[in-house]
Order: sequence, then structure tokens, then C-alpha cells
Amino acid sequence: MRILTLHCDYIRFKPIQKAIKEPEKLSEERKKEIEVKDPLVILTAVEKGDNNDIVRKMIDAVKQTAEDVRAKNIVIYPYAHLSSNLANPDTALEYLSEAESTLKKEGFNVTRAPFGYYKEFELKVKGHPLSELSKEFKLETFKEEVYDYKRLLKEITRTKLDTSKLKENDHRIIGQKLDLFSFNEASPSSVFWHKNGWIIYNELLNFSRELQSQAGYQEISTPQIFDTKIWKISGHWEHYKNNMFLTKFDNRDFGVKPMNCPGHILVYKTKVRSYKELPIRFSEYGTVHRQELSGVLSGIFRVLKFTQDDAHIFCTIEQLETEISNILELIKKVYSTFNFEYKLSLSTRPEKYMGKKEEWDKAEEMLEKALKKSKIKYEIHKGEGAFYGPKIDIIIKDSQKREWQCATIQLDMQMPQRFELTYIGKDNKEYPLIMIHRAIFGSLERFIGILLEHLNGNLPLWLSPIQVRVIDFTERNTKTAEKIIEQIKKEIPNIRIDSDFRTTTINEKVRDAEMQKIPYIVTIGDKEEKSNTLAIKERGKKPVFGVKLETFISELSKKIKTRSIN
Repeated sequence: MRILTLHCDYIRFKPIQKAIKEPEKLSEERKKEIEVKDPLVILTAVEKGDNNDIVRKMIDAVKQTAEDVRAKNIVIYPYAHLSSNLANPDTALEYLSEAESTLKKEGFNVTRAPFGYYKEFELKVKGHPLSELSKEFKLETFKEEVYDYKRLLKEITRTKLDTSKLKENDHRIIGQKLDLFSFNEASPSSVFWHKNGWIIYNELLNFSRELQSQAGYQEISTPQIFDTKIWKISGHWEHYKNNMFLTKFDNRDFGVKPMNCPGHILVYKTKVRSYKELPIRFSEYGTVHRQELSGVLSGIFRVLKFTQDDAHIFCTIEQLETEISNILELIKKVYSTFNFEYKLSLSTRPEKYMGKKEEWDKAEEMLEKALKKSKIKYEIHKGEGAFYGPKIDIIIKDSQKREWQCATIQLDMQMPQRFELTYIGKDNKEYPLIMIHRAIFGSLERFIGILLEHLNGNLPLWLSPIQVRVIDFTERNTKTAEKIIEQIKKEIPNIRIDSDFRTTTINEKVRDAEMQKIPYIVTIGDKEEKSNTLAIKERGKKPVFGVKLETFISELSKKIKTRSIN
């Protein structure tokens, strides 16, 4: 089926003579000239193979165009010249009549021009951008495609990392040596976490979960894809549309989330909230997708798909300073664990912003007041705030004195207004509230990359994929070494311990363990078997002999439990 839609000031038409042997029978009224003002004229050709599904698609397209041009009057005009593959006249008349009936039920004023006649007609097209549109509707045909599998496989095969321009401590080199992650063109600029890297990832999540649970956060999970209506309400559509991955489902437009905040807002809105519940702190380890220019993508520092340790706090103005102080304390706990130095900056209203200037002034004043109360030095970065509110950025300094912005605290007085977020006060009246956006690691992928370079891959015991490796001096020491592994596992059930019982030299086994940056290497030889002790080599230190198993287990337990950096 082919159609040409014309938005007109008017159309006049009149049947003159038969065009087929048995045309549609006409009443006396339909034999006369008919004029329709301000119509959307649908010149239509029904083709061989068209069916009810095609008619439905045509009707939907006509409805959409009528909505776009705000037309209530529709003229269905049979026009054979649009196609050389016309359907049987009886079928064509049936489908045109069906379209007429359906559109009338949808509330349109529909006129169908006589079928099977040569007609004289006169019309005046309005001339705006949507006044002339052509569309084609046809059955989807399915046929087996022939693929060149070898060529496709070559295209998606992982490209070898070019290390020629990378420093030795680059996280991409460390990631490859320690078998942490990889990349593949099958999903460009997205991380494929291997077993060892996934351990690091999850240990950081466990650490974060413990702290957030103690701080009163409720962990939630929200969908990956939202109707674009949500992004239009939140303001992301206007400011972030070009960075979003878009898709369609069931004739609706959807966007893969680049942010987690709208999902948290929808959870807040599931019921009426009382002042007694506030502050409400929602946290989510939310995976987001953002389109980025390929030139700014760099290892796991900047990727298209990443996970944020995101949180949104819904509170009153009176609770704001306390919440900001609590977040700053949480940031201190996290960054001190890794010996990161950090500083703060207050970013103010950008050139493109949402809301009123006076609201921004008030929000900036409140954030600065909270910072002053915390007695932490900070800088002011004018014009670098988020589009919905001012923010505090936390800049960390790594071992190479490079600065990275990871954590952020953003005050938002705009989205709560747009989504009509309120709470019930003591007087049973509704009041507006404030929302704080907050992340500490920021992107987990980026944080892990920074951490790998900061520590040159020498992760602390609690974070290391392999924490202890036990090696035998000779084959006759293997059974004793296996027993020691079992004893350590019994005392520390979740410890990540493995063994190297290959028939090779002790020096080669130690060297391999050191290459993998394993924190502790335990060697069992004849001397250790006889004295019932261990030879321990801690990473970066000289071997220590004659260590009691109980002493070693105690040291391991303490370092893992306290998440010691050393």
C-alpha cells in the first residue's frame, strides 16, 4: 500500500465516468461535486499482497500525521497512479472502506471519494513542511541471510593491546598482566570483566554496601530502559538527548538510562511520604549507558557502559547541612582506606541551567554554608554545576600526583518540582523537598583504573584476586602444603588461596607469583615440615622463615577484616 498525504486548505472532487467495469455504486449525493475544507487528503493505492495488518499500519500513520498537522477532517482518495502493482478492485474497496470506518470511530470526520471512477479534482496544498508526505507499507519478508562467518569473526576478534605508547603502570597493561578485564569490538568501549577483575569489582561493592548500610541507606534497583517522557520531565532530554541510546517498543520511544535519578524518584512517588520518614536515602549500584565521542574513550577510565555507586537523598531544607556532613564523612572513610589525598570544589550555576536564578542562588548559598560548617577547605568553580543544581566535587590525588574527580554531591531543587515530590508535614499539609545526588566511587570502572595505577597493581590483601599462594619445594612436600591450605580455609572460609605444585624450580614458582602481584607467597619445604612452620614472602619484602601457622592466620584475618592498605 502506498499513500501520499496532502494537508490542504480545501479539496473539491466529482466523479466523471467509470474507470473499471464494475465501480462502486453511488448515491445521488456522492455523484455531485463534494468540497471538504481544511482536510488531510490521503491519496491511496492498495496493492497486491496487502492485508489487514497493512491497513492497520496505514491507519496508524494517518492518525499520527493528522495529529502532527492538527487536522480533524480526512479525505480518503483512491489514486491508482501511485502504483503499478494494484490489488483486486473488490479487495481495494474493502480495505479503503475499513480505513474509513476505523478513522470515524477514532473521532475524525472522514470523507471517502468514489472508488472506480475517473474524477476531476481541485485542491490547494498549505505548503508547510508536513503538507506533503509519502509513505509505503508492505509485508515484511523473511529470508535466510548468508553470512561470511570468518569475516565477521575477524571483525569482532579482540584487538591486541598496543603498549608502545603506554607507561608501564598504565591500568590497561596491569589489567592484561593480571587477567582482570578485556575489550571486544562486539560491544565497543564496554568492559568484559574476567574472574580476577570481577573479584576486585565485587569487593569494592561489598565495602561500599557495609558503609552505606551503617549510614542508613536503602539499596534499591531500577530498570535500564525508560519511556522518553520520563527524560523529558527530568530535563535530561533537553540537556542529554545526544548522549543517550534510544530505542522503540510497542510504538513508544524509550531511552537506555544515562542516569539513575529518575528511577529513584519514581520509587519515592510510590506512596505518600511523611516528615517522619525523612531523610530517605536510596542507593543503587546502577549500570548506565552514555554515548561518548570515540576520541575521549580511554581503557576503563571512560567507557560507554559503567556502574555508579549512586544515591539520592530526599530531605527537608533543615536536614540539608547534616546530610552533606554525613556524606563528607562517608567520603573520608572510603578515600582514607586507599590513602588518597583529596580536596573539594563548589561548582556553581552553568550557562545552560534549569529553573530560576533565585533558586540557584539559594541552593549555592546552602551548599557553601554546609561546607563552611564542615570546616573543610574548598575552591569555587564558577559555571561548572550540573544543569539542575550546584554541586560539590571531590578531587583525589594519586601516587603520581595526578588529580581525578570521582565523588560528587549535587543539590537538586528542580527535579523535585518537575516530578511534584512532596512530603506531609506535622500539620498534615504538603511541602516540597530537596533531593541530593551523591556518588563516592563515581564510576566503579574508572575508580578501579585509577586504583590500579595509584598502587601500580599492588592491591591490598582484602582486594587482591588471589590473596595467598602456597608452593611446594619438591613433590615430597605437596601433601603437607595441601593440608596447610585446608587449615587456612577452615579458619578463614572466604579466603582466596591457591597453589602452585608444578614440577619446576622454586625460583620460577616465586617469580610467577610475584608477576601476578600476589600479597603472600607461602613456601613449604623439608625444613618447614620438620619444624611445623612456614616460610612467608610478603609482596615487596624479604622472606621470613619459621612463622607459626596460627600467627600467619591471625595476621591474614586482621588485615582482611580491617581492610588494611598495607
